[in-house]
Amino acid sequence: MAQIHHLITAQGIDFARQVTQDKAERQAVDTAFAVLSDADQRIGIMHAGFAMTALPHRQIPDLTWVRQTGDVKLVVESGRDADQAPVGIPYGSIARMILLYLQTEAVKTRSRDIPLGRSMNQWLANLGVDSGGRQYQLAREQSKRLSLCRLTFFRAGAAGTMVSNGSFVRDAILPSSRADDDQLTLWRESVRLDEGFYDSLMQHPMPVREAAIREIGSRSMAIDIYIWLAYRLHVLDRPTPISWAALYAQFGGGFAQIRQFRAKFREPLTLALAAYPEARVSIDDAGVILYPSDPAVPYARMAAIR
Repeated sequence: MAQIHHLITAQGIDFARQVTQDKAERQAVDTAFAVLSDADQRIGIMHAGFAMTALPHRQIPDLTWVRQTGDVKLVVESGRDADQAPVGIPYGSIARMILLYLQTEAVKTRSRDIPLGRSMNQWLANLGVDSGGRQYQLAREQSKRLSLCRLTFFRAGAAGTMVSNGSFVRDAILPSSRADDDQLTLWRESVRLDEGFYDSLMQHPMPVREAAIREIGSRSMAIDIYIWLAYRLHVLDRPTPISWAALYAQFGGGFAQIRQFRAKFREPLTLALAAYPEARVSIDDAGVILYPSDPAVPYARMAAIR
């Protein structure tokens, strides 16, 4: 993937676009160019736990979602509405975008109270979620699911298993259901994060480049891979192979068989690498090999958030 960044730097974006073979390659080139030319260098924040576990990519019928990688397990349980009907598990790229907004604002302001309304609308717009239409309907739905779900992080350690049990938010960010709303109208102007989630976030914040997330924001698996690489690569001291079985366990939720997952993994990996110019990763028949790499966010800026 470094070849794409080098090609853009040496030959220019127009030439790089001309030599692409298909839509996926064109998207990777455009993503790489957007990140390379990002002058603002704005950062967002995700809980480091999401580098090891994640929400579903697609809507699922189950009311409980369990993912485990190594010593970290995430359990998400569907909440229920006022009529006690299950609302479902949050999923997809927009749920991730909303969580990214909440976590970024919490760490930036050092406060559990996060402004909503116009602020979140603007955030979603900046990250490519158009006002109105299907995407805003999805934002309403995902806000509701995130508001009502329950989550538990389990982390095994030498002293036993640490359990963080609660939710994302203490006060629901339930959106208005009025059909004529042209904005993501919410019940309140701010929301308070769950205390346990907030405390854990402040202990384990992980910075990501906002420009990178914006460019890959419609692809939930690419977002997850990017976050995983941003978490892992800069702390490595030697090449580290990751098997297809391990990749499937972490990213393959929704795929019935590992061969189906393998066939689909290369494209979001390529997109994630395009969004992370410093990343050094290779892929082969055994899986991927991670190499020590410079961080996605410079160390000085990483230190500044703590």
